[in-house]
Amino acid sequence: MRALFLALSLLFCTDAAVAQERAALTIETASGSRHVFQVEVADTDQERSQGLMYRQEMAADHGMLFVFDRPSRITMWMKNTPLPLDMLFIGTDGRIVDIHQRAVPFSVDTIASGRRALYVLEVNGGTVDRLRITVGDRVSGAGVGG
Repeated sequence: MRALFLALSLLFCTDAAVAQERAALTIETASGSRHVFQVEVADTDQERSQGLMYRQEMAADHGMLFVFDRPSRITMWMKNTPLPLDMLFIGTDGRIVDIHQRAVPFSVDTIASGRRALYVLEVNGGTVDRLRITVGDRVSGAGVGG
């Protein structure tokens, strides 16, 4: 009985650690289309290090927003991440400055922004193509561009 309690406690703690509060974030494309996502905000070293590691699935309108301390050429990777992801690098003004599509699951290869960014939005792989998101599109909400 004690072993069952311990196992259930560990499962509950793991699920609680994965679940973060979500915030609304909107991408407005050059054509005027608006796409709203519910994002988890990773704004601490620990949250950024964990990212979307070990996630098996993510809803089509969800994502994770990484917030960094200052603008720089940000590097990311896919270590322990089973989901293919699109990464949108966002500048201080809320404009997308670079995009990396369909990052390879579990890869430890470095994915770097070509320009300085303050944020990275990770969404399901294929989202950029499906919604026709491009460099220069505007991102707002969840503290971006404000």
